[in-house]
Amino acid sequence: MDTVDILEEYHRRPDSLETEGLQVPDGMTLDQYGEWLHEKAIAQGVILLDGMGFAPGLSNITVGEGIRKMDEARSAIARVGGIPAAEAARRHPLRYMITWSFEHVLREYMIKVKVIKNGEIVEVNTMSDRESFRFAQLGKDEELECAVTPGMPSFIFTRPELDEFAEKTIRWPGHWQGIETLKECGLLDLMPVEFQGLHIPPREFTASVVGAKLRPLEGDTDVCVMWNTVTGTKNGRRTRIDYYMWDEADTKNGISSMARVTAFPAAIAAMSIASGQIPRKGIVPPEDGIEGTLYDTFMEQIRERGITILEVETPID
Repeated sequence: MDTVDILEEYHRRPDSLETEGLQVPDGMTLDQYGEWLHEKAIAQGVILLDGMGFAPGLSNITVGEGIRKMDEARSAIARVGGIPAAEAARRHPLRYMITWSFEHVLREYMIKVKVIKNGEIVEVNTMSDRESFRFAQLGKDEELECAVTPGMPSFIFTRPELDEFAEKTIRWPGHWQGIETLKECGLLDLMPVEFQGLHIPPREFTASVVGAKLRPLEGDTDVCVMWNTVTGTKNGRRTRIDYYMWDEADTKNGISSMARVTAFPAAIAAMSIASGQIPRKGIVPPEDGIEGTLYDTFMEQIRERGITILEVETPID
């Protein structure tokens, strides 16, 4: 049966750090298992459109389009994140508000991530390569920060020709410093510590105590931000293509921005499969599933749902 999922994992290359509940047949490595799933899906004539939400999802699709528009793409940096609206951020510690699994967010802050540097796949710590920037598009003017996290794991396999690739998570200024303090204090570790006769994993304790203070209060809304940059050569000139999005919650219908930018892309992709517009079979990442004329159709349907993605092409020389 054809399937669209919104999971972060790229099932053709399963995440070796997150295998809970995964039963790999004896004699297979994780990568072999992923290829077996892929080939089995092809043999059955079905598609698993893998990671079709916001990030992965919209981020993959826009970066993939930017790469296709280049004669030769050299670098791709995706910057994406779900953050509280500015007013809500001032009401919560860490300038953060929970819009999806907080336990998974904390996990992402602690693991290592594969990126492409100097044409090679390397492993780096999450929260590295921190970057401050001003988002000054779509009528907004905000100072934000981002740092490397997992989020688009398919890209290092589908676009290995890049010299540089990384996905970074966007947060309000001050968030990363607060998380660094929690890490330095051991409050995000998983190894249980003894406390009054109990053995408690610090991260579970932190998720419970801090998480309670990060839940939305009455009137709080969220924002999803994206700024993706592809650089390379086009028509003999060094060129960059940027993709900008600033999406706010639909307060009239009570739909968070995170729900909008995750569910709408998945629903549109599912309809595209049902109408025969995605001919590929097997495990297909968003950057390969939504391309060509379907990309234009997909983006038009995104716009019809009130999500604006601005593409800006600029010569570098």
